[in-house]
Amino acid sequence: MAIEAAGIEPALADPEQPGTLLDLVGDVTAVYWLLGSAAGNPKNIAAIHGPRLERFLERLVETPVRRFVYEANGSVEASILAVGAAAVEAASRTWQIPVELVDADAWTRL
Repeated sequence: MAIEAAGIEPALADPEQPGTLLDLVGDVTAVYWLLGSAAGNPKNIAAIHGPRLERFLERLVETPVRRFVYEANGSVEASILAVGAAAVEAASRTWQIPVELVDADAWTRL
């Protein structure tokens, strides 16, 4: 893997199970949800940009993470990515989490 080749220890987690992700954020201040081109079962893809993302964001407020970056473009269906972007924007408003939405043209900071 390119990550290992760079001398970085990769962390394995499953975005379908938010608890596996939350176990890894104890010592980080930013989370990047770069799944705009995720592939796999369509139901799972919709879930990681929908209810699983929402659940993760709800629990993220109890961690030291102070920035969340969401990839709002890619090969995933645009309507699914819009659901994810809306969840991220709602989390930002509700819990004052600084977020950024990454799209093809620019970063949007909220």
